[in-house]
Amino acid sequence: MNILYSRQPSARGEIRPVLLIHGGAGPRTTELALQAAQDYRRGLQDALDAGRGALMAGRSALDAVCAAVMVLEDNPLFNAGRGASLTREGTAELDAAVMDGDGRAGAVAVSRYARNPVLAARAVLERTEHVLLVSPTAELAAEWDLATVEPDYFVTAHRQKQLDEVLQREIAPSKSGTVGAVAIDASGGVACATSTGGMVAQAVGRVGDTALIGAGSFASSKSIAVSCTGEGEAFIQGVVGHDIAARVRYAGATLEESTRATYDEELAGRGATGGTIALTPQGEALIAHNSNAMFAGHWDGDGDHSAVYA
Repeated sequence: MNILYSRQPSARGEIRPVLLIHGGAGPRTTELALQAAQDYRRGLQDALDAGRGALMAGRSALDAVCAAVMVLEDNPLFNAGRGASLTREGTAELDAAVMDGDGRAGAVAVSRYARNPVLAARAVLERTEHVLLVSPTAELAAEWDLATVEPDYFVTAHRQKQLDEVLQREIAPSKSGTVGAVAIDASGGVACATSTGGMVAQAVGRVGDTALIGAGSFASSKSIAVSCTGEGEAFIQGVVGHDIAARVRYAGATLEESTRATYDEELAGRGATGGTIALTPQGEALIAHNSNAMFAGHWDGDGDHSAVYA
């Protein structure tokens, strides 16, 4: 397991806002074929700035993670929102989830009309009695006062070319690519948000780990907030997000110990790769991956200082 960033909680027990983001984990050469690394760093920094601005304005952790993820969904460099990976039929089917530390959660799968799937997931949390909705209609998104688009809005020339090359077996299909954020706010609340376009050339109707609470997304004030990226089927089978949280809560392990054990037992055993961003309500934070590379960033409440990795 590789560690990009690690932060220990304050010895004085003080609460300070923290924001972690990721833009996917996988083979670096594949992702950097589209643009130079500085474009990815700029996109990550824009997302950090949006989430940080929310936290500095005294808004909630849920507000912050949604603000950060929206920026990444709007950036076609990342596999979420516009620029999402395409199914074998050439369509974009988007998944997203949010969860607040108080236990409330919302998710959407096979979303085609909401411009920002993360906001559709938040609407499920705040405006329905459900947790997961599949294929929400344009009419429902409009009823939730969300911006809607035609499905072809999400399809970019780069992703279409990528799909064609996979279908012609010129390149191997990517099994990773997701964006996410976790945060602590000034009151000590935690939240997570995750959004993805899924796998290149996936079957129509396939749902990965992102929208499944406990697999790719999880948050609890009693343990951690975590957002995952990687080979979704393995993250589902290993219930990776909740497995890390359970080791922290019930075994009393540190965040690093818990993450390392979950990687070893649930990912490595399945020959799977990916990454996680996670933090505890006490301020312990970790960005880790077992893939070749990971796009990520952090802000730890220290003014304008932040860092991105690409």
